[in-house]
Amino acid sequence: MPATTPPLPHPPSTLRTALLAAAADAILILLFAAIGRDAHQRGEIITGVLATAWPFLAGAAVAWLALRLWRGPLALWPAGVAVWIGTVAVGMLLRALTGQTVVLPFVIVALLSLAVFLLGYRLLVAAARRFRARRPRG
Repeated sequence: MPATTPPLPHPPSTLRTALLAAAADAILILLFAAIGRDAHQRGEIITGVLATAWPFLAGAAVAWLALRLWRGPLALWPAGVAVWIGTVAVGMLLRALTGQTVVLPFVIVALLSLAVFLLGYRLLVAAARRFRARRPRG
């Protein structure tokens, strides 16, 4: 009798998509932190960006894990909205708990900027998929 391998819990393409989406989220959160640091503070570039970004990266990780976003990581709803709101909410909570600045203008900028980043690329992916689906095959 031939040996069979157990089925994978997720097809490789789904796993690859989830890893790419998680990496994109992390890179965009780091970009958000880098832009903010550049606008307000010079110096300590790498450590400064990481110090600014870690609460938001933790928030994104909480959203990914709590809601199992790997099931549909590129969906605007619920994945995109969940990672966006989780990133900002947990990020601001962690910033407050660690004595970092949490003021209304920063919360608003974070909400808007991270919406553009975390929802924006998911919207672009959805549009590209729709465009490809409509193109005649030839």
